[in-house]
Amino acid sequence: MRQFTSAIAVVGLLGLGSHASPVTHQRRDLKFDYSSQKVRGVNLGGWFVLEPWITPSMFEDTDAVDEYTLTQILGKDAAYSKLSQHWNSFITQDDFGQIAAAGLNHVRIPIGYWSVVPIDGDPYVQGAYDKFGQALDWAQSAGLKVMIDLHGAPGSQNGFDNSGRYGQIEWTQGDSVDHTIKVLNKIRDDHAGHPAVSAIQLLNEPLGPNLNMDTVRQFYMDGWGNLKDSNVAIVIHDAFQGVGSWGSWGEGMWNLMLDTHHYEIFDNGQVAMSPDEHVKMACDFGNQMASTGKWTISGEWTGAITDCAKWLNGKNKGARYDGTFGGGSGVGDCAGKSTGSVASLSDDDKSNIGRFIEAQLDAYEKASGWVFWTWKNEGAPEWHMQDLLANGLFPQPLTSRKYPGQCG
Repeated sequence: MRQFTSAIAVVGLLGLGSHASPVTHQRRDLKFDYSSQKVRGVNLGGWFVLEPWITPSMFEDTDAVDEYTLTQILGKDAAYSKLSQHWNSFITQDDFGQIAAAGLNHVRIPIGYWSVVPIDGDPYVQGAYDKFGQALDWAQSAGLKVMIDLHGAPGSQNGFDNSGRYGQIEWTQGDSVDHTIKVLNKIRDDHAGHPAVSAIQLLNEPLGPNLNMDTVRQFYMDGWGNLKDSNVAIVIHDAFQGVGSWGSWGEGMWNLMLDTHHYEIFDNGQVAMSPDEHVKMACDFGNQMASTGKWTISGEWTGAITDCAKWLNGKNKGARYDGTFGGGSGVGDCAGKSTGSVASLSDDDKSNIGRFIEAQLDAYEKASGWVFWTWKNEGAPEWHMQDLLANGLFPQPLTSRKYPGQCG
């Protein structure tokens, strides 16, 4: 069923007979009208959950491959000093003003479980959650809505470095799911009532093909149940099952949003595609998103048509595009694409990236909208929205087009 933003009382009866007690669950008015307005947002990646490719300087001259090993190697005191400096400088209040001035209406802010409800024995350090609270106030001042994104779960839900810990997928083992629910409940209690918080994502990118999907779906149901009386949209990731696989799931669950992440560079076939093929694939994907019967967003996507960005595939790993990762022969040269600024890209690269970005904007707005990955980084130009905007590859205003009609 379609979700609605109006307040509707759903009344049930507990027990049978004349002593049954009426219980009212309230569908609250949301803080953003997801039925009639498009999400146009950007992720603040690499701020509260480190990723080596976003901020290589944090990982240079260490054996660390993720936030877990970085804090483990540094120890609590040195890690806190290094990370708190990063939290205070990488994104500032001025960034929120720039994001709003660009015409965006949302920021998606990733946070790790360890910042909210830490686990004894983990090497992670705390302090990001306090800064996170300040970020919500900055968003409110700038007129932006926030999607809170639980980006890393205990044990890692996908084995990617963006979960905090690269390697094994141990989420769903032991009490890891229960702990994840505790984290979400604390986020709810602390921040669901904040005027800027319009959505909470239960978990980023659980790797469905490597997990029991019955467990994932039950986690989503339990997480939704704990948040359903808050006035936020409740966001689930498609768990790499494809957007079409969720069409009938969640009937009767209100304020439910489906998030899917669309990248066209993470296999050898995709990096070999022509610009026209990239555009067509994006347009076709937008049609799939628009057919789910749910609010559906592309909560992560990029201007990248290569995987050349330094450490994008993991620290000290190469790229498919030039054949240094994944065993392929490569299709091109990463020179000029892996580091530096948008301004240093070739004219062909600029026009191809600009076309691809505009096609994706048109495609995802066939559904409920989009959140670009990511606002800034240290040297991955295809992924750097702030830099793409400054160099005219991201349209300003967001509705203008140098390449109109690409999706028909």
